[in-house]
Amino acid sequence: MNLENCTTPTVFTLVGLSDIPSLQVLLFVIFFFIYIIAVLGNLSIIFAYTYSSTLRTPMYFFLANFSFLDICYISTTLPNMLSNFLSEHKMISFYGCVVQLYFLMLLGSTDCYILAAMAYDRYNAICQPLLYSIIMNKESCIKYIFGSWVIGIVNAIIHTTLTFTLPFCGSNMIDYFFCDIPPLLNLAYTDTWINELTTFVIGGFVTMGSLLLTIISYANIIYTISKIRSSSGRRKAFSTCVSHFTVVTIFYGSGIFIYLKPRSNYIMEHDRLVAIMYTVITPLLNPFIYSLRNSDVKIAARKIIHRISVR
Repeated sequence: MNLENCTTPTVFTLVGLSDIPSLQVLLFVIFFFIYIIAVLGNLSIIFAYTYSSTLRTPMYFFLANFSFLDICYISTTLPNMLSNFLSEHKMISFYGCVVQLYFLMLLGSTDCYILAAMAYDRYNAICQPLLYSIIMNKESCIKYIFGSWVIGIVNAIIHTTLTFTLPFCGSNMIDYFFCDIPPLLNLAYTDTWINELTTFVIGGFVTMGSLLLTIISYANIIYTISKIRSSSGRRKAFSTCVSHFTVVTIFYGSGIFIYLKPRSNYIMEHDRLVAIMYTVITPLLNPFIYSLRNSDVKIAARKIIHRISVR
């Protein structure tokens, strides 16, 4: 096809998670409840931070912001996916696809650096407890959040602009359940090596840069914890980091698998399953991971419930 005669599609067709009609209603019910639980779970963390004075610390300030990002993140993909489960034609408009990719890149990369900020907060709390209140003051915390959003915005603009300047002249069928870089590159009617290189370099900088900061923080934390003589002290210090480290492992593991590999290794059937991990499962699990292992959150929740019941 001559690129001069290329016509950009007004809509894209999404393959979705399954093309078996009998499964669509079941998948709708499953993911509808996942969405509701994820949103309510993350809202509960934001609510607990807002209305509990005992949680007004940098750690929970970052966690509340992270929960807000998770609500936005899962809302970027799941509502359209739920709608498509009940629709005969699984579609998304061209500009809807642009917006979806932009917010996925924005929220995903912002998540990375908030996770790094959370790791740095735990490093200072455990390794430099006497200087903690000075280093992690309110102004510094706001700067870390602001910096995370700036990185996310720049990353999203670069990837969205490069992706949607590609010609999509052939099929308009996206072999995925949302608009993401790998399936869109497979759809492009041109050589995409610049996009692949940019994804690898910029994605590597954003993902691996924040991961490196997180690893350095945790290496110092583990070293400091290993020097604590009492087993109860080590257990208490370690328990404050387990939840965060679990989230980091799930989020970075799935993200690196999707974005930091060559196009020749894209297998959409496998990638769709992995994509569910960071777009759906991580926002769902975060509230449970952080609250079920955290006595402070449990105590704060009980106090809030008691205050409400007394009224």
